[in-house]
Amino acid sequence: MRLPTTLAAQLAPPDPNQQPWLIEGLWSANGCGILGGEPKVGKSFLALDLAVSVASGSPCLRHFQIPRAGRVLLFAAEDAPQIVRGRLQGIAHAAGVEFQSLDIHVITVPTLRLDCKQHQQALQATVAFLRPHLILLDPLVRLHAIDENVAAEVAPLLAYLRSLQRDYATAVALVHHARKGAAHERGGQALRGSSELHAWGDSNLYLRRSGQQLQLSIEHRAAPGTDRLLLTLKANPPALALEVIDQPAAAPTAQPSGLQRIEQILAGEHQPLTQKQVRDAVRMRTSDVSQALATLIANGRVIKSADGYQLKR
Repeated sequence: MRLPTTLAAQLAPPDPNQQPWLIEGLWSANGCGILGGEPKVGKSFLALDLAVSVASGSPCLRHFQIPRAGRVLLFAAEDAPQIVRGRLQGIAHAAGVEFQSLDIHVITVPTLRLDCKQHQQALQATVAFLRPHLILLDPLVRLHAIDENVAAEVAPLLAYLRSLQRDYATAVALVHHARKGAAHERGGQALRGSSELHAWGDSNLYLRRSGQQLQLSIEHRAAPGTDRLLLTLKANPPALALEVIDQPAAAPTAQPSGLQRIEQILAGEHQPLTQKQVRDAVRMRTSDVSQALATLIANGRVIKSADGYQLKR
């Protein structure tokens, strides 16, 4: 029995009303992906910033806009509930939003194993009930007992998360460690474990530390990314939150004047050039070239001879 096919032109067109971003420029709508980085670079702060922003509609990292606020489902496996609450409250303060109103639901079981059928079913039932816009799981290493280096073991776990994404139209963000000493490698190549993890992501975020600075690299499957955006962990008690460092725009490079361009052309020649040769090289009107040459001669910069024009040396 053959597989069903259809002409490309008969495929359903993109929905013009479908918002492409969960967080503009940072995370795709209904996208799966990785928040990666070496230990102690602020991955959990970044993940919680995503949670607060999506739940409140406030700009993520005080920079990336949220098209539409929605519910967030969070599991923080490594931090005590008091720490999670304190960090969320601090980020909410930095974002200028009311902490009590945040639609963030925190999973409170001590253990969640995504390689366990019973736990998968429980998480699926929770997602079906809450219908979150974003599922945040932090970190991957606490969510399974598989060998992360074996693609055949990693792939089913990622396929399960992908099925949640597709069945419930939700984004899934998975916090994961990069290898130690891999700061100079491309973000996806620096992730610990199987390359399946990098390939899985629709949107991936990578944090690196360079001296006292944090750098965020952003990649998307279907949109341009951003490399090494500068961040800082800004403390303004009770707020403690990551924030994009605004970098001054580069000053526009001044274009050389017609006089300077003609001087540069003559400076590169050891033989005199005719006016036509100068004009062809500089691509200016004949009248402008003639006037510029006359000015350079009057200023003592250029010498005119029977053979043409030459820079005075």
